[in-house]
Amino acid sequence: MTSSRGTINELSLYSKELNEEITMLVYLPATFSPLYKYSLLIAQDGKDYFQLGRIPRIADELLGEREIENMIIVGIPYKNVEDRRRKYHPHGEENDAYIRFLAHELVPFLDESYPTYHIGMGRALIGDSLGATVSLMTALKYPNTFGKVLLQSPFVNEKVLTAVTEHTQPHLLNIYHIIGKGETEVKTTDGKVKDFLAPNRELHQLFEERNFSSFYDEFDGDHTWKYWQPDLKRALKLMF
Repeated sequence: MTSSRGTINELSLYSKELNEEITMLVYLPATFSPLYKYSLLIAQDGKDYFQLGRIPRIADELLGEREIENMIIVGIPYKNVEDRRRKYHPHGEENDAYIRFLAHELVPFLDESYPTYHIGMGRALIGDSLGATVSLMTALKYPNTFGKVLLQSPFVNEKVLTAVTEHTQPHLLNIYHIIGKGETEVKTTDGKVKDFLAPNRELHQLFEERNFSSFYDEFDGDHTWKYWQPDLKRALKLMF
């Protein structure tokens, strides 16, 4: 059965927090109607998720088979590697401002523009690597706004582990978390080589100890879209 194709549009919003125009990709399902309510999935690394991850096609297929609920997907692209690091890295210069942008500017804008569920469990964040890190940090800070977070091979450091340890409302969050068994020597954008696997195992342990509702899996593979792309189908089905 061929699924009907959803539409992909561009949408721009001027962010006062970041002092710049943010242009996003918006996927609307083929059956989109303002009469229905929609869950919202916001993707960091937006262009990567739409192109390398082929997330619109996966959503078309799952919606066509009625395997997931009605959803709108918003992808936020990054300009370049430096821009991505500034916004996504826990110690990036614009990290706090970007997190505020997501919660205080983007969500109200999308809620006004589309028929979305105005509850935390109706909104999810997804990202890979540093995109997963900023998604997690945002959900920890604003659990009433973002009730679900999908983490594909997140970068994990002490700041991330501390934020999880100090979080007081784990019952508000639903987490999807994967990491590759081959992610022991990942080349990061600052030219260093880091072990992603051990810190992610530590993060998983913390989620367990702190009673977060979380799904965790280790795949046979490394830090690339070759493994994140095929994982998206399961991720969307489990979370939506």
